[in-house]
Amino acid sequence: MDIGFIGLGNMGQPMARRLIQAGHKLVVYDTRNDAVAPLVAMGAQLASSPADVADRVETVMASLPSLQISEKVATGEGGVIHGKRIKRFIDLSTTGSRVAAKIAAALAKKNIVQIDAPVSGGVKGAREGAITAVTMETRKPPRGLAGAPYIEQHRIDLDAIAAETLIFEGPAAEAVRAFPANVNVVAALSLAGIGPERTRIKLYAVPGQARNQHRITIEGEFGTLRIEVENVPSENPRTGRLSYLSAIAMLREMGSAVQIGN
Repeated sequence: MDIGFIGLGNMGQPMARRLIQAGHKLVVYDTRNDAVAPLVAMGAQLASSPADVADRVETVMASLPSLQISEKVATGEGGVIHGKRIKRFIDLSTTGSRVAAKIAAALAKKNIVQIDAPVSGGVKGAREGAITAVTMETRKPPRGLAGAPYIEQHRIDLDAIAAETLIFEGPAAEAVRAFPANVNVVAALSLAGIGPERTRIKLYAVPGQARNQHRITIEGEFGTLRIEVENVPSENPRTGRLSYLSAIAMLREMGSAVQIGN
C-alpha cells in the first residue's frame, strides 16, 4: 500500500513503525529530525515537505497539530495540497479538526475520493435518530496531562495531586483547545454525534491509574448507549494504543468487499 505521513505525533510514530514492520512502504515528513530518523532507519523514505508527501502517495495519514500547520498552508496557499495522486486523506488527530476541515475542502475541489477520521465513538448509527445528549468522563494518570495548555495556564501542579481530581469540565470545543494532545476521543465523538459545542466532557487526573479510562453516555430517540473503555497508554502517555490501532484497522479494510463496524 502506498502511504505517506505528514506529521509523526503520538499516533503517527507507533502506527508508522507497525506498518513498516508489516512490509508497507512509507513516505514520511516532520519538522523534527528525531521523529523521522528512527523510521528512516527502518526503511521509510524521507520527504522534503508536506507537498512532497502528497505528490508521492495515494493515501495520506496526517497528524496536523504536531506540525502547527497554519490555515493558510492548509488551504493550499503554502503548498500542502499539491498532490495529484492522493485518493484518501486520513486525519489522525481530530483535535485539529478545524484545520483538517479546511484541508478536506481543498481536497474535495481536487476530487479526492475519501476523507476519514478513524475514531467515531460508536454513535454514527444513533445520530440517524435524534440525539439529546452526549457526555464523556475521562480519567488519566496525572503525567498524561503534562504540558497541556490548560495545565500550564492554570499552573496546576500535577505532582501534588494525591486523589482523583476533576481538572476540567465543559464542551468538547473548549476541551480540544485546552488539551490538544489528550482528548482525541471526545473530538471524534463530537464530530460523529451532535457537535463539539453540545458534547460535554469531564476530565479527571487519577494518581496511580495505569490506563486511560473513558465512560461515554449517549441519550436519544433510540434509548441510552453507554460505552466504557480502559485504554493502555502508548509509548506517549497522552495517547492510548487503541487510537492508532483503529487507524491501522481502517487501512487493513481498504478495498475489502466486506467492512464491519461503524
